[in-house]
Parts: sequence; C-alpha cells; structure tokens
Amino acid sequence: MAPIPVVLAGAHGHGHRHLDNLRRLTVSGTVVLTAVCDLRPLHRSASDGLGTPLQGSDLGALIDRTGARVAIICTPIHTHADLALAAADHGAHVLLEKPPAPSYGEFERLVRGLDSTGTACQIGFQSLGSHAVPRIRRLMADGAIGEVRGIGAAGNWVREEHYFRRADWSGRRALHGIDVVDGVLTNPLAHAVATALRLDGSDRAEDVADIETELFRAHAIESDDTACVRIRTVRRTRVTVAATLCARAAAEPYVVVHGTRGRITFWYRRDQVLVERAGQAPDERVFGRTDLLENLLAHLADGTDLLVPPATAGAFMKVVEAVRTAPDPAAIPAALWQQAPGEHSRRRVIEGVDAMVDAAARSLKSFSALGAPWTAAAPPSEAHPR
Repeated sequence: MAPIPVVLAGAHGHGHRHLDNLRRLTVSGTVVLTAVCDLRPLHRSASDGLGTPLQGSDLGALIDRTGARVAIICTPIHTHADLALAAADHGAHVLLEKPPAPSYGEFERLVRGLDSTGTACQIGFQSLGSHAVPRIRRLMADGAIGEVRGIGAAGNWVREEHYFRRADWSGRRALHGIDVVDGVLTNPLAHAVATALRLDGSDRAEDVADIETELFRAHAIESDDTACVRIRTVRRTRVTVAATLCARAAAEPYVVVHGTRGRITFWYRRDQVLVERAGQAPDERVFGRTDLLENLLAHLADGTDLLVPPATAGAFMKVVEAVRTAPDPAAIPAALWQQAPGEHSRRRVIEGVDAMVDAAARSLKSFSALGAPWTAAAPPSEAHPR
C-alpha cells in the first residue's frame, strides 16, 4: 500500500512527539508527512527524516494542496474543535489530542460535525492503547480481586514556573472570553482520569452520575495546579483522582483498582501492572501498546475498531465540564508552599502534597476529607449532577 499522506497541525512543544512517531512510521513506509500547519515555521532539523513537507497556517488549504487523508491536531486546547472540524470539512480524518474540547458544549459541537461528515476521529489518550487495559478489565470481571470497592488515581508531577509562561493560554481557565480549562486533571494528567473511567467501563457521558471537584493553585495562575475529583458512576463505582504539579518529587502516575480481596495498580505511562491478592505472590508484568495513529490507519484500511472514538471521551468531558463550571481554584496560602530550584526556573512545592495525593488514591477520599491543610480556606467541594 502507498504511504498515507498526513498533515500535522501544531509541531512545537508536544508536537515533537508526533514528529518522532511520524518519523518512525515514515521509515516503515506507512505514512508520509505532506504538510505542517503552524503559526511558527518548523526548523529544518526538526523535519529530518520526514522529507520536505509544505508549511503554512491554513489547515484546510494544506489538506487541499496535499491530499492528506489524516490530520493530527496538536494545538492549544481552545483551538481543537475548530481545527478538527476544518480538517473534516476538507476530507481528512483526525487524530485529536486531549482534551478534545474545553467544554462539553464544544465537545457536542465537535461530535455533531464529525458525524455529519462521516469523519473518523481518534482522541489522543495514548494510555488507552495499552494492552494492559483489557487485561485489567478481564481480571476485574473475573473477580480476581473480589468485588471492586472503587478506583483511585494519583499523579505527583513537578512543573517549574516557566511551564505556565510557555504560551498565552497556559494555566488559563479562559482567554479573551474563550474557554481553555488548562487544569492539572484536564490537561497534563488527563490520562489518569480517562484511564480510571475506562477501567470501570464508564467512559461515556451517560455513565457518569455526579462529580465533586476540589481545585487549588499554588502558582499565580487562573487554573488549578492541584486538584481532586470524585466521580460516582452509574455503576455505583466511586472513582477518585488526585493530582498536583507542585510535588516534592516527580513520580509515575498510576491508577489503582481496589477490591475486597486485593488490588491492581497500573502505571499507565510504562504499561506496568501489579496484581496483589490475599494469599498469593504479587504478579507484576509489563504489556505492549498499540499506537493510536496506527490504529486510526488500520480503521481506515479495514474497519478495525478505533481505540478511543469521541463517544468514549464523553465521561472525561463531563469531568472537564465540572472543572470548567466549578468556582475558581482557591489560592493556597504562601505559608503552605515553598520555592524550590528547578532546571530552568524556580518551582513551587506544596508541603505534604505528595503523600496527600497518594492517600486520596488509596482511600478514595477527597483532599478535604483527608484534612489537607490547604483546604481550610477553600470553598466546600461542589457536586455536579450529570
């Protein structure tokens, strides 16, 4: 088969990961990068091994000129829906980075537009391509850890102050009146939310019963850099996800399924699973992963099921909407965080946050229920019925 022509929208920042993947698939003869859509020209060294793609800032025009069958959208959050729909209108199928939209209303507009054009769309939750996900779901269904009591997830990450200055939309809830919702659980650690919901089999919008949010910020930003959400699914599962960008030390994020006779821990970035059961030795394995772009190409070639079609991001988008409509994140008093040196700029560390994030995932409780000191001055957690 001839290589599939692809256009990449957004080649800087996270876009470099897509360039690396495209380079790999170019070597195998699977794709050819025909164009790069970006407001800033791509340096020639960044396209080594990718030929000489056209460059410009008009995605539709680039698709028309190159005949690209697939568009990868890796641009600021608030541009996702418009660019994905532009690609669809010009005949390209879409790999759309997460979050697919900054609000549930925009997500619905996106889905309607894609459906009207018959466009295939894959949402870029790479963790959902892990072969560990169906394995864990089988273990849960088979009662390997007894009855599921709940699912927790934890993300202790470190981000320096320059991270929030990397673009005008960074750390924003809105920009010039347009929703952005660049929070810790809606963007950098969105995979923790999406993966927990997928493991429960509750990834569609109608699977969510209600959501409680607790949003905080140590940095001088609009959005949350430390947050906890508690989701109750229609299956009556309690899903608690806690995360921060102000950890003392960076750690691998994970999802943990709690059962009456054991637990399953999934470090989703490295496809590693640990099964712990009463009376049995721990079982730890590393699984393979299906690349989401390759899965999209297989879908176009022979109808292979998409791993992350838009409908399966519906529950995640309900969480985005709950964060968007929640009160502004409460500022954590300066007495509860400290400055620390970083590689490029200083960073802020919330005292005790690492342990509190892990405790939330273990106990399925919110920060306030655990007595986190920074919750004292914050408004009470709000429930968002779905």
